[in-house]
Amino acid sequence: MSVYILFDLDGTLTDPKEGITRCVQYALSKFGIQTECEALTRFIGPPLAESFERFYGLSRAESERAVAYYRERFTDTGIFENRVIDGIPALLDTISDAGAKLALATSKPQVFAERILNKYGLSKPFSVIVGSKLDGRRTDKAEVVAAALQMLGAEDKRKALMVGDRRHDIIGAHKNGIRACGVTFGYSEPGELESCGADRIADSVETLRDVLIGFCRTTEL
Repeated sequence: MSVYILFDLDGTLTDPKEGITRCVQYALSKFGIQTECEALTRFIGPPLAESFERFYGLSRAESERAVAYYRERFTDTGIFENRVIDGIPALLDTISDAGAKLALATSKPQVFAERILNKYGLSKPFSVIVGSKLDGRRTDKAEVVAAALQMLGAEDKRKALMVGDRRHDIIGAHKNGIRACGVTFGYSEPGELESCGADRIADSVETLRDVLIGFCRTTEL
């Protein structure tokens, strides 16, 4: 029995805190906004333009400029100010060996996600890699999840599961009729995953491994 497991990237497979916060800091400085990187972790996960608008009151046009400034630094520098979360490579191999088909489903631009997976040797277990487009299309997590499910050929939604660390992952999964497991070792705020209805929550990579092994065997959470 094939099951389908979709993974978020930032805060779920890798810890991109240094790169993302430094690049957001750089972008905000272009608007005369000075802030410490520690205050910018809430940018990890959600679409960037949305976060610039929500947290700093930028207009849509200003947010698009901010994303462009962000990418000036991210493309060659910030992208690799990143590290793989301990235990993730072994987890991916274990779940793949258990018969699951894996997809990366991230709001990060797909071209960047592919470079990160390749850099850190994480590409092999994934059958499908789906991200947003550089022109701003497919940034909504529900659209990303829908595209990943289609590419996986996952017609039976009971056999599909999304894994992520932010509410966007949970909501995006539920909008597509699949369940979601939230992880607290990423960048969710206290109570965030519970409040948006995560079907299961894992507080460590080891717990996540047990949840996913069980899902592969029974499709139960």
